[in-house]
Amino acid sequence: MTLILAASLLLLLLTLGYAGVCAVSPFGKCRKCNGLGFALATDRRGKPKRGKHCRRCNGHGIRIRTGRHLFNAWRDTYDRGTTPTTPNAPTVSPFTRTPGDRP
Repeated sequence: MTLILAASLLLLLLTLGYAGVCAVSPFGKCRKCNGLGFALATDRRGKPKRGKHCRRCNGHGIRIRTGRHLFNAWRDTYDRGTTPTTPNAPTVSPFTRTPGDRP
């Protein structure tokens, strides 16, 4: 019984730790370009030079973490599913975006 309890506590601790990392730092380094935004190439002498633009991160060198992406998707779904409670609120389709919405 104590082994199951210890395993569940460890899993809970890891989940909460990852959620904390996603809340504090929602972006991580791109795994393809290692955060540079481009691939490293070498010239004929063997010196490193700037290579091609990274397509995965669009040259920014950062990517959104998986946990933060899932949280944003859940929050968008929740926001679209709830209706405003004010009586004079305008009726807007939940599938249309306004300029102030998150991308």
